[in-house]
Amino acid sequence: MKKLTLPLTQEEIESLHAGDSVLLSGVILTARDCAHKRIFEYLDEGKPLPFPLEGATIYYAGPCPAKPGMASGSCGPTTSARMDSFAPRLLDLGLNGMIGKGEMCEEVRLSLKRNKKAYFAAIGGAGALYGKSIQKSECIAFPDLLSEAVHRLEIVDFPAVVAIDCYGKSVY
Repeated sequence: MKKLTLPLTQEEIESLHAGDSVLLSGVILTARDCAHKRIFEYLDEGKPLPFPLEGATIYYAGPCPAKPGMASGSCGPTTSARMDSFAPRLLDLGLNGMIGKGEMCEEVRLSLKRNKKAYFAAIGGAGALYGKSIQKSECIAFPDLLSEAVHRLEIVDFPAVVAIDCYGKSVY
């Protein structure tokens, strides 16, 4: 199992292969459907995003409220295919990768290959486990979207599998 610190360097991304098990540490951003729609509104209107996209990794999730003494509540992945229409443009704009649940479409696979980036699969139903990997959680954009707001998460030893590597190989 590879231990990696986000943001990943291009060399690290190129060392990954579909099927590799990894433990991710560092910073990720959460964004689900509504946040992606808002991001695209900003981009289409020429407005600057309220967070840096370049080099970021987006986790398709919405953290639950934290219990006392915890940084976050349960934070399991949502179905990645719901972000298929958004991912290619964000990858073209410098997104380093995504974390989610399940397959993504052929267009996303080709975009990952073209941009030399990676898609990681998280385990569906393991939200409590992922919540324990979160050391800090901060809402950084679109608080009106509530659970779908963009959060900046600091994670340690977040388990995932390289689902689509930068060479276009897929575990699906």
